[in-house]
Amino acid sequence: MSASNEVATRSSESIVEQALDNTLRAGADSADIVLVRGRSLEARVRDETVEFVKQAQEQVLGIRVLMQGEGGIKTAVTSTSDLATPAIEQMARETVALARATEADPAAGLPEDGFATDLPDLNLVEPSDRDTQVDVRIDDARAAERAARAYDERITNSEGSQVGSDFSTIAYGNSNGFVGQYESASHSLFSEPIAGSGENMQRDYWMTAARKLAELDSPEQVGSLAAERAVRRLNARQVSTTVVPVIFESMLAAGLIRQLAALVSGYSVYRESSFLCDKLGKVIAAPSVTIIDDGRLPGGLGSKPFDGEGLPTRRNVLVENGKLNTWLLDSYSGRKLGFPSTGNASRGAGSPPGVGTTNLWLEPGNESLDDIIARTDRGLLVTELLGMGFNPVTGDYSRGAAGLWIEGGEIAYPVEEITIAGHFGKMLEEIDAIGSELLWMGSVAAPAVRIASMTVAGE
Repeated sequence: MSASNEVATRSSESIVEQALDNTLRAGADSADIVLVRGRSLEARVRDETVEFVKQAQEQVLGIRVLMQGEGGIKTAVTSTSDLATPAIEQMARETVALARATEADPAAGLPEDGFATDLPDLNLVEPSDRDTQVDVRIDDARAAERAARAYDERITNSEGSQVGSDFSTIAYGNSNGFVGQYESASHSLFSEPIAGSGENMQRDYWMTAARKLAELDSPEQVGSLAAERAVRRLNARQVSTTVVPVIFESMLAAGLIRQLAALVSGYSVYRESSFLCDKLGKVIAAPSVTIIDDGRLPGGLGSKPFDGEGLPTRRNVLVENGKLNTWLLDSYSGRKLGFPSTGNASRGAGSPPGVGTTNLWLEPGNESLDDIIARTDRGLLVTELLGMGFNPVTGDYSRGAAGLWIEGGEIAYPVEEITIAGHFGKMLEEIDAIGSELLWMGSVAAPAVRIASMTVAGE
């Protein structure tokens, strides 16, 4: 049997166990191994024309070696796509040599215990989806394109509709006795039509994502919603600089929650690169704000049974009724801050662990977006944000924006070429309305939120 055939027939766990054995034999005091095997598909259609189809397979093995040094642990990480036994043995030796040459760190090291003992089925893959033909996914993209163009005669062009499917097997093991693996999948459909009226052109998009193909929104729904969003932006204007309530629609509110998670990452806290680094246990947001990260949400796009260090994922309530309850931690950042890991270690095959969210969301309220708009006498519904104007150290927030202007509790007209600005801490405190619809387009979700007062800079 050839080396490539031998690798193809071996289980991921057996390869991880072999790599661990090789690494310890090469002189490592301790080690952990990550193996990612995946298959992906992407295709984009513009009108009826297929612009590209990409199919790829990958397998990447990562080795992290830990060596006892003076005053701490020395570490090194390497990775390879060659899973033949001689290649793994050589990489193990090279990684040990690299670790010996690094500086010791007193906070480095594997978790000592508490590894996942139960690996529940989190409903992360539908096996029959693996047999779906490329043509079927391309047909979905074509259907979204047709639906967008049929929605309104002002849909004159398109940036395309794109589909994607990914299947992965992730295996992890360490020298403290944990070895485990899980399979996952993700599928998506994205459509971005262009609307035109005279010389005015506008684009917008809509998408759907899920663990299973059957759980995606229909191509017709995706295309129609994308077209509706593009058409409503036609003939946008600027507004005069003012201070008004600002509503973030669900997709953009999720971005606010993502930024908050970065602020409470253990690495941001111990480096003092977050303006919230001294706020643990204190009120940082409106009483209506509760934010949860849950790695074991069935079917969640961020779900996994164990984290990047083999610890069980879990439900963490980051913010409860406005109070900051916890940091997000892996073992390293936890040691730096004097806390245990929260099960949020995130790791690629070629990098050491860091902190990442799993399924992160803002708990919904009891008002629809229409209700929130109706209660807003004058303000802005933000539908697009531009640029990266956020300083996590100071909390200053300023982003280019486009959206819909509200007068008398109704949508009046589209606006563009404006900037919204405030302080992120004050924005959290001044959330005075939360929508009832939790929209999942990825692993972070939020309903629409209204902030009582922000500066809108225009003409």
